[in-house]
Amino acid sequence: MTEPLPPLPPPPADIDAPTDLALMPTGETARLRADAARNRTRLLEVAARLAAERGIANVTMEDIACGAGVGKGTVFRRFGDRLGLMVELLSHHEEKLQAAFLSGPPPLGPGAPARERLQAFGSAVIRHEHANRDLYLAAHMDANRQRATPPYQLRLVHVCMLLREARADGDTELVAHTLLGYLETALVDHLLTRRGMSLERVEAGWCDLVDRYTSRCTGRCTG
Repeated sequence: MTEPLPPLPPPPADIDAPTDLALMPTGETARLRADAARNRTRLLEVAARLAAERGIANVTMEDIACGAGVGKGTVFRRFGDRLGLMVELLSHHEEKLQAAFLSGPPPLGPGAPARERLQAFGSAVIRHEHANRDLYLAAHMDANRQRATPPYQLRLVHVCMLLREARADGDTELVAHTLLGYLETALVDHLLTRRGMSLERVEAGWCDLVDRYTSRCTGRCTG
């Protein structure tokens, strides 16, 4: 008997949707929603660039406003405060990663064998979170809370699906949690910064772990 997949996370609330659609023509609603989405994307791209250059702790709301060519009040209205900014920025990064492993080109996206997709998935997560380490370390300080978030649940469902396709040994959900534990931001950061390991070595360890569970050792990581 096949065990059920973990439940999918609920879709995110559309915070830009107007509260009363009857008061606004459909065309105008679409235009305003599109404008809000573009403004959000522009501000987040500026925030992401500055965070990559300086570290998220050294980026102010005023810096983002200047970089985007808008008033500081616009940034505060969009995000509320620094915590709101960090939540939105994390969501922005997650959206890009999710698009890549759900619908991007293989081997990370559909079209490659399940084992190769698992290997590519781990490598992508390691590199993605390392590139945005300050943000992910801050967001994942509470590991128990982090595992209850929609992004983690989506990763869990994805890894379970690939493990089943690869006919992996063991309890699928427990194996998926074990694999995702290897990818936790704090552990990877410890291996890279405290233990002095290279990204290539950490990725190779992930691929070896995947091979062990899928019983098809190849000795190299695809993708």
